[in-house]
Amino acid sequence: MIVTRQKPFEVILKELEDSKSVFLVGCGDCATACQTGGEDQVKEMTEKLSGEGKEVTGSVIMETGCHELDLKKEFRAHKDELGKSGAVLVMSCGAGCQAAREGTEKPVFPANDTLFLGNVLRVGQFEEKCRLCGDCLLDITGGICPVARCHKGILNGPCGGTNEGKCEVDPEKDCAWTLIYQQLEKEGKLDKMRAYQPPKNWNTVLKPGRLVLEREKGGGKGE
Repeated sequence: MIVTRQKPFEVILKELEDSKSVFLVGCGDCATACQTGGEDQVKEMTEKLSGEGKEVTGSVIMETGCHELDLKKEFRAHKDELGKSGAVLVMSCGAGCQAAREGTEKPVFPANDTLFLGNVLRVGQFEEKCRLCGDCLLDITGGICPVARCHKGILNGPCGGTNEGKCEVDPEKDCAWTLIYQQLEKEGKLDKMRAYQPPKNWNTVLKPGRLVLEREKGGGKGE
């Protein structure tokens, strides 16, 4: 789940100050869950922009906002509405905004700030538990990521500031390394705590990341 937060409306208006007409793009997946780009939010944005004298020429809510091929198809299907617009306002994550960039020559603007990859705890509650580092340590740390869940990103913990299982940076937050210790103790694998972990190799995932899956012979899985 890519977690987003809608920008303040005055910031969005500033983005669109040179555009009298706008086409809106929402997302039926992550942005809908975050209430930043679903059907209700697109309708609300339409009303707010219209109230500021902007013409909303049309809108589309993608099943997945970052799917470039599908978005291009939708843009072709809404060619007339898109053609009347002076800009495209994308109500999804940064990936969705850049997917729209690939599908139109119109100016493209983000309605949201992209925050993190989040686990869904329950409806409307998200928590970052993976930093997408490309070199997973979960086999060593009992399935608990210190890179994302330790405020300091310590690979050989805990630090000296942990207090009764809580983090010194945020006393309301469980110390990631205390959780790791407790989990490894349950598994009878505390010896993993004694193994020194070298500094993180951040070159395992060169930016921007790219992955192309090979097609199986005989019509198997596609890219």
